[in-house]
Amino acid sequence: MSKERILIVDDEHLIRWSLSQPLIRNGYTVDTAESGAEAQTKISTFKPQMVLLDIRLPDANGLELLERFKSEDEDLIIIMITAYADVGSTVEAFKLGAEDYIGKPFNLESVKHVIEQAFEKKRLKEQVGQFSHSIDQQIDEDRLLGNSPEMIDVFKIIKRCAETNDKTVLIQGESGTGKELAAKAVHLYSRRSKAPFFEINCAAIPDNLLENELFGHEKGAYTDAGKRHKGIFELADGGSVFLDEIGDMPLSMQGKILKVIENKRYRRLGGDHDIDVNVRIIAATNRGLKEMVENGKFRADLYYRLNVMAINIPPLRDRKADIPFLAKYFFELFNKEYNRNLEDISPAAIELMRSYSWPGNVRELRNSIERATILEENRFLGPDNLNIIIDQKTDSDTLKTTMLSEDKKVPDNNRHPSVPSNSANELQITLPEDGISFDEIEKSIILQALDKHAGNQTKAARYLQFSRDTLRYRMKKFNLL
Repeated sequence: MSKERILIVDDEHLIRWSLSQPLIRNGYTVDTAESGAEAQTKISTFKPQMVLLDIRLPDANGLELLERFKSEDEDLIIIMITAYADVGSTVEAFKLGAEDYIGKPFNLESVKHVIEQAFEKKRLKEQVGQFSHSIDQQIDEDRLLGNSPEMIDVFKIIKRCAETNDKTVLIQGESGTGKELAAKAVHLYSRRSKAPFFEINCAAIPDNLLENELFGHEKGAYTDAGKRHKGIFELADGGSVFLDEIGDMPLSMQGKILKVIENKRYRRLGGDHDIDVNVRIIAATNRGLKEMVENGKFRADLYYRLNVMAINIPPLRDRKADIPFLAKYFFELFNKEYNRNLEDISPAAIELMRSYSWPGNVRELRNSIERATILEENRFLGPDNLNIIIDQKTDSDTLKTTMLSEDKKVPDNNRHPSVPSNSANELQITLPEDGISFDEIEKSIILQALDKHAGNQTKAARYLQFSRDTLRYRMKKFNLL
């Protein structure tokens, strides 16, 4: 029986009584208050997990109480009750953190449903939080990370997949998004967690060897088969088999995998009898299997059997809210691993990372941070060593801002350090009346510096007062390498 505590705040005795009685019968612990002052006291003494709060009280404004209660405990569930709902107050209540709105007169069954849904949502949120934290702690240093709404949804689906112990799982996402980590998480949080987890990359093994790797062979099955060999399905008994890049599996092999899924049986190469198999198949691909089915490049029956439980991991460009979080994690990891004492990532570097599309996804971000951490010579990790080339058509304005904010300024001088001055105190540039591209100015300066030093990049970089890596970064930007 539920023991959740609910506080009902309403100045009408009949409302308090009519709400409290059925909730008590349903197993909730209920207390009531008839004013804002009393509610404030009950919040401290009764410590409710949910408050049903009237928007109009004799001594207080319900919206003000809502804001106060949420500021004191952001996890407190608050459901507003009122006979005077309007668009303004409703929108404001939701903005302040109200979970739901109940209008008077109300249907008791509907109220109970709203309350049950709110508590279930809270429980699920807590479980997801514990689950994602466990992933952080238990998988490995390349943990499945993210705090964006998109990744929270992924964590929820992983949890559901883990709970369905025997169903096949299909993980889809671009290269570098973390499909292997998702597969490991599904295994780790299932009842199969203490059994083996075997991974095989279907794209990395020649077609004629893939069947042998998966199913094994009997002695004498082929010329070099001097003894019996157990395949991955046999070694993974009771556990999980992760078929990475299954979109690259040949059609002939797809039929045999389908048989394993449907019959839970397979046969070794050269064998004369079937072997029972107790494994969960988790497959992953960066290819569009549905389109491959339509084009006859992937078996439709296998696709539908794999796609019972699906996890779609979004690319990093579609969850940019995760970039600062991921960058910080990798920065701290490599700062420690390489015994660097960098203080933090600069705002300009974060802005540059947020403006980049990351075609290689989290793997590319990780590699970029690792490289920059090794090469950075200043206290803060700046943008110059990230090795990112921004698409000029879409991100040039962001890149310009980043470069300007990150370069070191010369003391007692307002000029940009990468532009040589004609005098000690000022830079003489004549701007055309009809405007000029900042990129063209920068490209011209770089070309002049290189020409001045006969193409010697080290000398040109020193002349422009930044590192050789920075010069090469900007030369790549303008296709000068």
